Amino acid sequence: MAVLDEPEATADAAGLTTGAVARRLGVSPTTLRSWDRRYGLGPAVRAEGRHRRWSPADIAMVEEMCRLTSAGAPPAEAARVARLRHHPTTPTTDPASPHASAPPAPPRADGEAEDAAGPAAGPDAGATDPRPEPEPGPRTPARRGGAGGGLPLGGDVRQECRGLARAAVRLDAPELEQRLLDAVDRHGLVVAWEEVMVPTLRAVGRKWESSGDRYVEVEHLLSWHISSTLRGVPFLFPRRDPVTGAAPVVLACTPGEQHSLPLEVLTAALAERGLPTRTLGAAVPTEALLACVRRTGPAAVVLWAQTRSTASLPLARHVAGLEWGAAGARRRPTVLPAGPGWDRRASAGFPRCSGLREAVDTLGRLCEDGARPPARGH
Repeated sequence: MAVLDEPEATADAAGLTTGAVARRLGVSPTTLRSWDRRYGLGPAVRAEGRHRRWSPADIAMVEEMCRLTSAGAPPAEAARVARLRHHPTTPTTDPASPHASAPPAPPRADGEAEDAAGPAAGPDAGATDPRPEPEPGPRTPARRGGAGGGLPLGGDVRQECRGLARAAVRLDAPELEQRLLDAVDRHGLVVAWEEVMVPTLRAVGRKWESSGDRYVEVEHLLSWHISSTLRGVPFLFPRRDPVTGAAPVVLACTPGEQHSLPLEVLTAALAERGLPTRTLGAAVPTEALLACVRRTGPAAVVLWAQTRSTASLPLARHVAGLEWGAAGARRRPTVLPAGPGWDRRASAGFPRCSGLREAVDTLGRLCEDGARPPARGH
């Protein structure tokens, strides 16, 4: 009769399998294999012709990796520390070491080959190099012909776009997750969004439009993991202390608008600044939006519209006219129409922001102004 779960009582003698270690740590076996491939966090001794077995020291090393990453340490740095503490004599994958002896990376499940220079020499080598991440470098032209897994990335993109695009086309969810976190850790949220995530999303969209409804699954998977990364940013990376007494920002898509990803990145960027938000998401009904504004008394309301058909100037004007507070100290929100759906001439009476950084700065000033008591009327 087959045994589904090997007993862990013999761990000290024979070691544990990858599956048993994954269950013990609460991570997936795929994650352990990825850490082994990328950071060298695998069993120190490997017997040929047998499944890999994890010794107590090996397990302690990946437990340290889990603890450090849960505390917010960058994965590459966490791996370096965990390896030095528990396997200080293990051969390293650091190319700067005179004794580097990293094993070759296993073949891709889909047979796709890495670049001829190998993964450690690729454009995002910082994601696999266990040394501390280098300072952000300049953007370089992406190579033509399959440089992004067949996606049309264009000629002037950051190097990380290529690896992200390749992982998306392969539907490699663990790799997508790690590359997105590495991009935010290396460049910060604003640059990671504007120069890594958005160009890759646009490339997937162009491929989808030109391929007769193919690559929809690629776009959905990439969007899902970008959304997951954005929601985790305030918990994984350092942020400022909350702004005391700041009025919140309400962020909502206009009725009928389903594209909420830009609001998610703005929410994450405001959270990094310690600014309170109330994000309502996609296709918010008018009455629900008005009720939220009346109940929360926001400093600002961001209305996102991706297309002209969902942009509503009457709604923006109505929200801007809402008032609350005691007589003589009435407040109104500042409304920011955001997204390509808004006509600039028609919405000339509202503030506009040219990008994520300017939007965060503008909303930050509005929130801080809202924290101060308004001047009383005469």
